[in-house]
Amino acid sequence: MPDVQSKSPTLTAAQGESFKDAAADGYELGGFTWRHSAPDAQRPVVIINAATSVRCRYYSRFAAYLFANGFDVMTYDYRGIGESRSASIKGLNASWTDWGALDFEAMLKRAQREFPGQPIDVVGHSFGGCAAGLGESGQVIRRLVTVGAQFAYWRDYAPEQRWRMFGKWHVVMPLLTLFCGFFPGKRLGWLEDTPTGVVHDWSTPAARYERRPSGRVLMKKTGALPFANVRAQTLAISISDDPYGTIPAIERLLDYFDNAEKIHLRITPQDIGEQQVGHFAFFRSAYRATLWPIALTWLQTGALAPAPPGRQVPRS
Repeated sequence: MPDVQSKSPTLTAAQGESFKDAAADGYELGGFTWRHSAPDAQRPVVIINAATSVRCRYYSRFAAYLFANGFDVMTYDYRGIGESRSASIKGLNASWTDWGALDFEAMLKRAQREFPGQPIDVVGHSFGGCAAGLGESGQVIRRLVTVGAQFAYWRDYAPEQRWRMFGKWHVVMPLLTLFCGFFPGKRLGWLEDTPTGVVHDWSTPAARYERRPSGRVLMKKTGALPFANVRAQTLAISISDDPYGTIPAIERLLDYFDNAEKIHLRITPQDIGEQQVGHFAFFRSAYRATLWPIALTWLQTGALAPAPPGRQVPRS
């Protein structure tokens, strides 16, 4: 994880200006903004959606990289996490759908308000790619880059690690949550402390998002999931040694984005001269020269650079 950083309002190499903003239900969310001094209606603003229970600070260096390459950038924490955690989360029944339909939606509204007229792009890591399809205002997204994005269907985990991961996330995590009233992930060194609703969504062994607990609630309320609102030029990046982001897992989520233009780029560590990358390392500054330009080029142009590392996965 990255070093803890201050909340200084002065932009530095890895830190933006802190902000607080409320979701539609009044829950106060916290995050950071990298904002150029001169307004420019042609300059895109990028919203970065974090992985499940990963603090937005983890993405600060990547945000600063996008800022240095001409984008305005927003990072934020979902309710109950990091900058959006006010006290104990015991009893906070926030779900994956809340994180997308309320929290990410609030960031889409904030981007439109704070950067009027500017194109809005999104980068989503892991569940953050799923959250990008849960906002009611998804039609405003111009371009979308996802990294290892899926919603944790256990049969999609990498075969050699599947049962260990099943035991960890689908047995131990819900049992500890039942006992504690939240998942004490930080104490275990697994991830940030996590609200019960998110745990229930993650640990439910259903192949369809609408069959996860909060997905069922959303379907009952609206009659349809909002993924079809997204019409963005979409690049899904997956890494071959990511045990969560297998090809079936990535494709399972991509299938929900019915109206988006989609490309799935599959990269092996060897493609960039590495032995391993995994699920989290994409956003580490060690990959500034190898992996980050792939996302940057897509956000700038809506296309892959000539001869990128990896291969495109054929889509039916």
